[in-house]
Amino acid sequence: MNRSWALLLGAIGTEVAGTLSLRASQDDRLWLVVVVIGYTASFVLLSRVLRAGMPVGVAYGIWGALGTAITAVSAALLFGDPFTAPIVAGIGLIVAGVLLVEFGSHAADRTRP
Repeated sequence: MNRSWALLLGAIGTEVAGTLSLRASQDDRLWLVVVVIGYTASFVLLSRVLRAGMPVGVAYGIWGALGTAITAVSAALLFGDPFTAPIVAGIGLIVAGVLLVEFGSHAADRTRP
């Protein structure tokens, strides 16, 4: 795995941790520390992904889609949040959209002189 993908996975993981901590902070305000650290780390890592050369549409799309999917599954497991068929379908549509952006990005690379 190259450096930009490792950074992107780190950005996704820290964003998910921040978001889940935001939910946990509803019961204990100390989780807000993890929220701030998680979001800050996520944006720093995402900026490094872009600096490493990944197109912003691809990086942001994958970051958002995987973050949404992992957060929805994790929130269902950790907090008992709903995880219904429409939610699964919505996540599938998000992932499909990101794949289209990713494939479109590679197609554009092949057509550049």
